[in-house]
Amino acid sequence: MDGVRWEIEGLLETAGRIRRREVSPVEVVERALRRVKSLNTTLNAYITVMADAALADAARAEGEILDGAYRGPLHGIPLSIKDIYWTKDVRTTSGSRVLSSFVPDEDATVVTRLREAGAVILAKANTYQFASSPPHADFGGTRNPWDLERTTRGSSCGSAASVATGLDFGSFGSDTGGSIRVPASFTGIAGLKPSYGLVSRHRMQAVSWTLDHAGPMGRSVADVSALLDAVAGPDSNDPATISATTGNGSIATGDRLDGVTIGVFRDFMADPVTPAIAAAVEAAAASLGEASATVREFSLPGFVDETLAAHGSIMWAELAHVHREWFPARAAEYTAFSQERLAAARQVTAVDYLHGLEERRRLQARIAEAMEDVDLLVLPASPMVATLHEDLYPDEDRTAELTALGGWNSPFNLTGQPALSIPCGFSAEGLPIGLQIVGRLGEDRLVLHAGKVYQSRSVWHLRRPQLVIGQ
Repeated sequence: MDGVRWEIEGLLETAGRIRRREVSPVEVVERALRRVKSLNTTLNAYITVMADAALADAARAEGEILDGAYRGPLHGIPLSIKDIYWTKDVRTTSGSRVLSSFVPDEDATVVTRLREAGAVILAKANTYQFASSPPHADFGGTRNPWDLERTTRGSSCGSAASVATGLDFGSFGSDTGGSIRVPASFTGIAGLKPSYGLVSRHRMQAVSWTLDHAGPMGRSVADVSALLDAVAGPDSNDPATISATTGNGSIATGDRLDGVTIGVFRDFMADPVTPAIAAAVEAAAASLGEASATVREFSLPGFVDETLAAHGSIMWAELAHVHREWFPARAAEYTAFSQERLAAARQVTAVDYLHGLEERRRLQARIAEAMEDVDLLVLPASPMVATLHEDLYPDEDRTAELTALGGWNSPFNLTGQPALSIPCGFSAEGLPIGLQIVGRLGEDRLVLHAGKVYQSRSVWHLRRPQLVIGQ
């Protein structure tokens, strides 16, 4: 395959080549493994590479396709999985010393469904310690392929870096307060936090079970949509799961957004959003308007602060509960920073927690009412571009920065609404800028359609880091 074309190709283009038998799954996986060998030491995107199993699965997929049993666009495609999803007979560390030797005896539902779709699980992607604290020194942080001195930020860090550099064609991460959308924004890829419950979290290490979302990350919105199709829907093992819905996506077809009203969420366009990011989001909104959407102003005073307060009460209380068997009994296996956070989390009272749940219901109703005549919201996926790598480690007080990153994302974990991050420009330093598109609860298809429309009118998602050229 042509090297330059390979860099541009995404999941669906490669799937088409596999389906037409222009390239075999074994060739695709072998190419991916060569890239892993070349780049992963630099990026630290993967914790565990499943090379032998991946080649065996690719050979099996190749045989099935030759026999006419093609399963669909994921058949024979190498993907990665954030290392908080259980994988049978393959260690699942959650980026922690506590679970560094844990080998599950079953797959997570997401992994099971990907395998049923014929996907090849190539590797377990690096993640923050228990997907909730900065990386443990045992595993280290992931470097941003656009600038190795910068981080991918967020616990789906390895997934973002691997997709951006073509180590794989897609990955599944998780998002409790922005951990899919921020890394996607920082690396110039697409990442979807689906509606709450649309994707099962069975055998996915929890951070906060009423805020956790499992979701796909890919090079384009079309790729993300294909990944979502393979795993979405009810799972009896996760009582929070819901049926896949289309919402009002039927009113928008092709590369147009006729009948769709988009609100530019002004509460998220103020300080600390940089001028370059604000300008890129405004330009993206205008582009969606040129696709026949109606673009208007949208504001909900107090929404950001109120959602942050409720999110914090819920997340910390549930995090303390999740870790009750390990902390404080095995506190020495946590980093000092994680020990401090968990000790503080254990101080959240039942009254605070229940009040947070009550506030969640109120805020869900408030934004649902405000969006009765607005189909989608647009805002930055992050108020800043990728930060320096050492900023990942809390050697000094960076509360304002962390609050800002959470503030632009965690409100929609609280409300459960679908939220998509896609690239919409680059900073003067050459770093990706992320656009966030948010829809009504259950209207994931319209969010994805709007993202596809934008990408049909832009080229930002086709750019690749210089690091990968020629690999």
